Amino acid sequence: MSVDFKKLRSFVKIVDTGSVSRAAGLLRIAQPALSQQIASLEAHFKHQLLIRSNVGIAPTEAGMILYRHAQIMLRQIDQAQTDIEQSAKSVAGRVSIGLATYSSSSALSLPILKEIRSRYPQIIVHINDSFGHILSELVMTGKMDMALIYTSNPIKGVTLQPLFREEMFLVSPANMELPGEAGQPLPLAALNDRPLLLPSKNHFLRRLIDDALHRARAVPDVVSEIESVPALSAAVLDGLGSTILPASVVSETSSFAGAQVRALTTPVIDATVSLCVSDHLPLSEPALAARSILLDIVGKLLGSRHPGIRPI
Repeated sequence: MSVDFKKLRSFVKIVDTGSVSRAAGLLRIAQPALSQQIASLEAHFKHQLLIRSNVGIAPTEAGMILYRHAQIMLRQIDQAQTDIEQSAKSVAGRVSIGLATYSSSSALSLPILKEIRSRYPQIIVHINDSFGHILSELVMTGKMDMALIYTSNPIKGVTLQPLFREEMFLVSPANMELPGEAGQPLPLAALNDRPLLLPSKNHFLRRLIDDALHRARAVPDVVSEIESVPALSAAVLDGLGSTILPASVVSETSSFAGAQVRALTTPVIDATVSLCVSDHLPLSEPALAARSILLDIVGKLLGSRHPGIRPI
């Protein structure tokens, strides 16, 4: 049995009120549970701590010693909590976070912003998920604090922490006829000659898709190269063709509402998302706080069993 602050608070409240029932009411604890906490303390210290009298409950000599020490410890833990909360409020500055385009990391932007705003209101967050930037280079040169990027392969000048793997899905107009039963995985070979809307060839996702299609011996009809999520969703829903994206991008983007989503197989297209930070520039205090929050949110994402996302 260990002594915790909850038991000590209960003990102090009983001594202060002179009554187990009154203390239970103030602490919102059932009286038997409160009595059990006191019994645990007495078993630990091997002394009777409280004694009943005609006027209520009073501490024994051992109980009075514990009462004095408990008050000191509880004041210290309360002060520690206050100091920690104050230190969080005092963290201020700017943090820049890059998010790989067309990846599940884009779905993390709002939770990150809300959590940082809640815990560190004086931190200003800059989110960058625009096309045309190599995020690892921005991190390496110090123009960005950190980024979530597609890759697990070493990159000079940065440190990578693989976080999760995400699977790609076929996203099509609602009325487009596709082989097989609705909702069932679709082999990549079925995309041969199918109209596709994809990122340009310099995008990591495009290279990943092209390689998988080549292995499946499928040659799709790439009708357009689009590097804009709103434009891509509009083109898909207008019936111009299908695209290949992580499921979370579709579920978290309202403009994709109504699109049909099919898993792809033979082979499965998946990629590793890693946290990228500089290997030679230290993170500022605000950046360290933001990184901690980002990792917490990724942990919750993995715990929620989000479609298409797997732990490393």
